[in-house]
Amino acid sequence: MRRLRIVLIGLLVVLVLAAGGFVVWAETPLGPMPEAVAALESDGEVTVQTAPWLLFSPTVKTPTVGLIFYPGGRVDPRSYAPAARAIAAQGYLVVIPPVPLNLAVFAPDIATDVIGANPAIQHWFVGGHSLGGAMAASFAYNNPETVNGLVLWASYPASPSDFSQRPDFPVLSIYGSADMGLDGIEASRSLLSSTTEWVVIDGGNHAQCGWYGPQPGDNAATISREDQQAQLIAATVDFLSVNR
Repeated sequence: MRRLRIVLIGLLVVLVLAAGGFVVWAETPLGPMPEAVAALESDGEVTVQTAPWLLFSPTVKTPTVGLIFYPGGRVDPRSYAPAARAIAAQGYLVVIPPVPLNLAVFAPDIATDVIGANPAIQHWFVGGHSLGGAMAASFAYNNPETVNGLVLWASYPASPSDFSQRPDFPVLSIYGSADMGLDGIEASRSLLSSTTEWVVIDGGNHAQCGWYGPQPGDNAATISREDQQAQLIAATVDFLSVNR
């Protein structure tokens, strides 16, 4: 019994240390770069709120279309501020909700809270980058009566979210040709609706979907971050305007 007690205590210590290490890892996210921090300031075009979510709203009009954007795994949500700001400047409400431990898998339904807090929005889209996109896909699949469309940046749904059963559901899948998850993105075609709009950014990679610097395991981009961001924003705005 004494030996068993020692073994159990040892296992408990290992589990505690592992859990602590995971929390430390998760709570040290990538980014934001200085450009992202600068994008959090309100001006004459876009009003920015930073609590309880990052919320970007056009100042010259009251938006009726909103995009809830789930951040990528272990990426500071502020890292997507420049893109959110640019989309908002085109007349849309854009909300980036922080998620527990910087992993959207722990809050896949957080869009429900955002929607409930913004009743003036008549049409909602959800989207996200990488893991965030997968969780946005889960929410869209489970809430088709609430969500008008899905925006995936370098991302794809998990198998339970099979949009092939909903051929007319609007989906935008946009990614760089040098993305480190290219195989998974291509394999996801069978899970997306037949009307999915596919946009490939030649020379783009995974990390340049945000402003958080390089990402371990990613491929080198052959275009600038500014160029990739401009293409991401343009494709997203066009998708929102067509499917609102």
